[in-house]
Amino acid sequence: MTPAQLTGRSTDHIVAIEAPPCEVNVEVRKPLLDMIMAAREAGIALAPASSFRTFERQLTIWNLKFSGERPLYDAAGNAIDTLSLSPHDRVSAILIWSAVPGASRHHWGTDLDLIDRRAVPPGYRVQLLAAEFEDGGPFAKLAAWLGREAGKFGFFNPYRGILSGVAPEPWHWSYAPVAEPARVLLTPQILSQAIQDAPIMGKDCLLDRLEELHSRFVRVIDPPREDVSGLKRV
Repeated sequence: MTPAQLTGRSTDHIVAIEAPPCEVNVEVRKPLLDMIMAAREAGIALAPASSFRTFERQLTIWNLKFSGERPLYDAAGNAIDTLSLSPHDRVSAILIWSAVPGASRHHWGTDLDLIDRRAVPPGYRVQLLAAEFEDGGPFAKLAAWLGREAGKFGFFNPYRGILSGVAPEPWHWSYAPVAEPARVLLTPQILSQAIQDAPIMGKDCLLDRLEELHSRFVRVIDPPREDVSGLKRV
């Protein structure tokens, strides 16, 4: 993948899927559709709530959170008073749930936030909170199914609360055969250039801490299990 593809500033590695509607890396299309078909046989309407995300979209999310226009939550899901935080603390709070623009795995087209459309009534507002995927939550069945079956299609959950600095995200699944090489290719230098060229709030804080943030939120993830299909270890 090129630096532009790695940082979401290019879309030439992305294809659209009509049903369920989403955009993914060209190499992810078939395994995703195969997994959707298998889930359907288990009574699950597997669908991405979020798929490929451009740099510009991630930048909008970041700036809305940094400015306080979009809510921030701590690792337990409790709301934070954004404007009471220093810029450095604000950066740290955003990174619990959201990636720095240019560093999101969604830029690669390999990562998806997955839900079960059959598990919620019409008009339900999906929040992508841990409680929705725990026992008693609408997506508990989906979480259990993904834990058993996703690896057969090459997918794994990179944020399980073990090594990564990102809070556990049971909805976030990644296509390992493409995502793992991309993770290695996205260096601090490539990320630094993307940040320097963009109107990102808190830019000075990000650049000051770039090596630390890259190590904690890009390089270190909760790795694929040994049973993930099609993965060449990197």
